[in-house]
Amino acid sequence: MKNIYQTKKQPIKKVALYNPYLDVLGGGEKHILSIIKVFEDWGFTPYIFWDKNLKKEIENRLGLNFKNLFFLPNVFKKKSKLSIFKVLSTLKNFDYFFYVTNGSYFLSLAKKNFVFAMVPDKNLYQLNLINRLKLLNWQFITNSFFTHQWLKKWGINSCVITPYIDERLFKLNSQKKEKIILSVGRFFSHLHSKKQDIIIKTFKKIKQKNSAFKNFKLILAGGLKEEDKDYFSYLQKIATGDQSIILRSNISQNELHSLYQKAAFFWHFTGYGIDKNKYPQKVEHLGITPLEAMAAGCLTFCYNAGGPKILIKDKENGFLFNSQEELIKKMENILSNKKKQVEIRKNAYNFVFKNFSYKVFKERVKKLIDS
Repeated sequence: MKNIYQTKKQPIKKVALYNPYLDVLGGGEKHILSIIKVFEDWGFTPYIFWDKNLKKEIENRLGLNFKNLFFLPNVFKKKSKLSIFKVLSTLKNFDYFFYVTNGSYFLSLAKKNFVFAMVPDKNLYQLNLINRLKLLNWQFITNSFFTHQWLKKWGINSCVITPYIDERLFKLNSQKKEKIILSVGRFFSHLHSKKQDIIIKTFKKIKQKNSAFKNFKLILAGGLKEEDKDYFSYLQKIATGDQSIILRSNISQNELHSLYQKAAFFWHFTGYGIDKNKYPQKVEHLGITPLEAMAAGCLTFCYNAGGPKILIKDKENGFLFNSQEELIKKMENILSNKKKQVEIRKNAYNFVFKNFSYKVFKERVKKLIDS
C-alpha cells in the first residue's frame, strides 16, 4: 500500500497543521495558515489534517496561494486507543506540527510542536497533570499581547506572533474615499460576536441625529456559516427600510479590498456591553480587520477593550469609544476636521506598516524556529 505521506520525491522537510475551526476561514485561520505559508516559502511541504480539500476557498477567501498544499484524513476526530496510536504514528512524519486548540490535548511525536492559542478562554487551557504530561514537548503561541497576558495569568508562557497585513492594503491608502462606514467580521451572535446588530442601530441613530451623515452608507461584510443564517436574517430584518445599510456575506478577498479602498470610516464593536474582566474571550483578541482598515486609510473606531485597546492610541492613530454616544460625538468632531483626518490616517498607516508588515511577520516566525 502506498504511503500517503510520501511523494515521488520524498520531501526533506514537512510541516503540518490541525485546526478544528478551519472551515470558518476567518482572521484566525488566515493567521495560522500564513505561518504555514512562511514554512512553504522556506522549502517545507505543508499538510493539513482536514477531510475536505479547502485550497480553493483558502485562495479565494483569504488570498493565500500555496504552491503545494496537501490535505490528509483527519485522524484527530475519533477518541479511541486505536486513534491515539494512529495520531502518534502519523505525526512522527513531520518536522513541525501546529495545533489550534479546542481544549483537548494529545501526545505528539513530531520533532517540534506548537499550540496556537487564539482565544483567551480559561476553559481551553485546563492544564491538569495529564495534560501537562502530554504537553512536555509543546510550546504555546498566542496571536496577540492581549491573549498572551491572559495565558500568563493562568500560568502558561507563550510567544507572540501577531499576524501581518496584506501588502496590497497599504497601496489603497491614498485612494479617494467615499461616504461609507465599513465593518468587517464574521456574522455570528455567540463567542466574540462582532455586534452587527448594535452597529446597525448606532448607524440609524447617527443619521437621525446629524444630517451631515444622511448620505452615508453602512456596509457590513463578513463570513457566514449555515448555522448562523438565522442571525443574518435578523440583521436583515432590523436593517429593513433603509437602503443605505448593505450586508455582504462570504465575499472574495478582492471584493473586500475594494470596500476598504472606498470606505472613509471603519467601526468595530466586538466586546460592546461585555464584562471584559469576567469574559475576556468575548472581546476582540487582536483586531485584524481594524488593522487592515488603518492600513487602507480608513478612520478607525473601536470599542475600548481587548486587542484594539492596546493597538489604538485615541485621537492619534484611531479612536476608542465606550458607548454609542461617545462614538457619535467623535464621528461628528472628526467629520469636519480635514486636517486632523489626514494626520490620523498617516499615523495609522505608519503604525501598521512598522509593526504588522509581512517582513516583520516573517522575522517573528523565524525567531520561533530558531528558538
